[in-house]
Amino acid sequence: MTDLVVRRLLVHMEHPIPRHWCAGDPLRTAFFNALSMSFPSGEQFFIDSVRDGWKALPPDKHEQLHTEVQGFIGQEATHRRLHELYNQHLTAQGLVNEWEPHAKERMKLLEGTDVRHALAVTAANEHFTAIFAAWMLAHADVLGHEDERLRTLWLWHSAEESEHRTIAFDVYKALGGNEEWRLRWFRRISIEFLKEAFRQTLRNLKRDGTLWRWATWRSAGAFFLGRQGLLRQSFGPWRDYLRSDFHPRQHDDAASRAWLAANQARFVPVRG
Repeated sequence: MTDLVVRRLLVHMEHPIPRHWCAGDPLRTAFFNALSMSFPSGEQFFIDSVRDGWKALPPDKHEQLHTEVQGFIGQEATHRRLHELYNQHLTAQGLVNEWEPHAKERMKLLEGTDVRHALAVTAANEHFTAIFAAWMLAHADVLGHEDERLRTLWLWHSAEESEHRTIAFDVYKALGGNEEWRLRWFRRISIEFLKEAFRQTLRNLKRDGTLWRWATWRSAGAFFLGRQGLLRQSFGPWRDYLRSDFHPRQHDDAASRAWLAANQARFVPVRG
């Protein structure tokens, strides 16, 4: 069992963010901005899915997972709030969030269905974010130092995503969630997540006026497909989810624990 601490990040999001805040790189900036655009509604969906799943558990498992579920909800709610503030700056820059309305429409399709469907979707997305978090913590240099607030925000978010990576999966399993649904939703989410992430990134680049620059595409090749690239480094951990004996705890969270231990001055524990 994991005691999840809800933390208040000591960053001030009132001041505008630089147009190319991520190491001055338009491609990386557009990609991270795209991800942030998906987070507020996505994290609310994850909160609702885990809360509803937990409420449906039998009494013994209900009590057993209570602390972890409450920690998960608290952490995700804090992520949602800060990314809402972040996204307000993106709107002010003229970027248009087209990912969120698409996601909301798909979420509506699960209303009234077995709670395990939403949990399987949440567990799949949490695996994606945990993979990204592990890569992010190992490659923090890609963020640069143009805006220390956003650098801190992304690394803190990554550390907590790694920290609570097992919760949705555990609730799904505790409710008797089967392998067929788990894998079917994972494959669907894999396609949808990548499609929407790249689509929103391209839209951000187009509005930024940097879509057709050679430097943008050169940066994309290195960032996604280079030796230490995000997609290249993430394929193995992504594939692990397809194993019948997989559990998120099998992936190491040492980088998350190390970052949280080394950066305690950057946040205040709210509860744990």
